[in-house]
Amino acid sequence: MGGFFALKDQVFADKCRESLIITEGFVTYGGLSGRDMEAIAIGLEEVFDPDYLHYRISSTAYLGNKLHEKGIPVMLPIGGHAVYVDAKRLYPNIPADNFPGQALACELYIKGGIRSCEIGSVMFGHNNEAGKFVPAAMELVRLAIPRRVYTQSHIEYVLEVFDKILEDKEDISGYTIIEAPKFLRHFTTRFDKMVSEAVHINS
Repeated sequence: MGGFFALKDQVFADKCRESLIITEGFVTYGGLSGRDMEAIAIGLEEVFDPDYLHYRISSTAYLGNKLHEKGIPVMLPIGGHAVYVDAKRLYPNIPADNFPGQALACELYIKGGIRSCEIGSVMFGHNNEAGKFVPAAMELVRLAIPRRVYTQSHIEYVLEVFDKILEDKEDISGYTIIEAPKFLRHFTTRFDKMVSEAVHINS
């Protein structure tokens, strides 16, 4: 959203402003649509509402505590913004240089269409001056819960997908990087899925 448009012709500039009002929103909105401005305003007010905060924190805690009861290793205590799953403990068979967090993030998407975020050696791992891989301190996957997006049924669905995650966790293999940018590689890195020994045995 938004952009920059510079003109030397005042008459043409005025016509563009008029067209902008009809199609996008007022120039004084900074390029944001009225709907987005309203969402920001409501959010700034709502974020201090005790009832809303109670619901949000309770919903996140519910997800985290239920996962913990299932045996999914999570960071405790559960926070208000997200649940963090310890992928290193969930997949002890996957070494850090094969990215257990990425493996879990991929399994969540494949099994349930759940988008998550790896916060581990894909994001923070690196090679030192000697070329040796230095893993991240932790291999986490973040399940962030945006404001006013998900209902209780969504939370229950996530729990159901984690049941599937547990069913075949011993058979899940890691990933290798085949292409990565120099900086912020967790956004656009390309991976190749490794074939686990269990798959070789059964095939």
